[in-house]
Amino acid sequence: MMDWDKLRIFHTVAQAGSFTKAAERMNVSQSAISRQINALEESLGIPLFHRHTRGLMLTTQGDLLFQSAKEVFAKLALTEALMNESRGNSYGALKVASSVAFGSMWIVPHLKEFMSLYPHMRLNLLLRDDEDEVDLNMREADINISCQQPTQSDLIATPLPPLKLRIYASRTYLEKNGVPLKISDLDTHDLIVYGHETPHQMTKSNVILHAGAKFGTMREPYLMINNLYGILQSVKASLGMAVLNRYIVKDEPDLVEILPEYDLGYIQNYIIYPEQLKTSKRISAFRDFIIHKAKESRTYS
Repeated sequence: MMDWDKLRIFHTVAQAGSFTKAAERMNVSQSAISRQINALEESLGIPLFHRHTRGLMLTTQGDLLFQSAKEVFAKLALTEALMNESRGNSYGALKVASSVAFGSMWIVPHLKEFMSLYPHMRLNLLLRDDEDEVDLNMREADINISCQQPTQSDLIATPLPPLKLRIYASRTYLEKNGVPLKISDLDTHDLIVYGHETPHQMTKSNVILHAGAKFGTMREPYLMINNLYGILQSVKASLGMAVLNRYIVKDEPDLVEILPEYDLGYIQNYIIYPEQLKTSKRISAFRDFIIHKAKESRTYS
């Protein structure tokens, strides 16, 4: 029978990628961690890690054990959370995943109010822009706010109000280059878009390259940046115009919305969580708060 303590240590080491980092996380000595992993490998009769000077790499057998251990500990964490709520501990830890832009520029400004409403909630905000979706069933997060509607039947997706795509430029840029009066006027302007390395759900804003353009043609971008904050700063620096959302621009006095009557489309975000947590008070508290703030906030739409 496999030793649970050793399995827990192995899981931590595999996540951390080194004995040193795992020892720091578990607040034990590196030598103690190393001894436990060596003992586990000896009991199984197989190596679990390739040792390198820069860290550890899982062997094929080690990766198989890690995937199984990750699933087991994820289910244990979910069970613990549900049991805590059943005992009346409604507002414990809550891990929320979101894109870097939406999380830092829209969610974070509202957190003070949320935390004052739920002072016992311990919130962990995970901001990421990589292409891999957060695995909610493996407890990488409790909630994921994403514009990717899930295909798994065991995930619940509650839509947020849609975010209208809008074109912005600085007053300085417009004074120098003129104000577009119709969508086809974009042909003669400097356009800032997402770079090719950006996750595909974020490239929706690149609609500026073909909206109103001649059939079958695509405008050449003046500048490509794979980060929303970087695009905002480039527009503020009068490098060109770009498609942004109102919550990103907020009250920037020098930025002007261009062609507001033109429909560029919308981004639809969803609050996604496992069906197993549909009765969770932590989930419903955060979900309902975010939906309420989105509906009442003038910078959201």
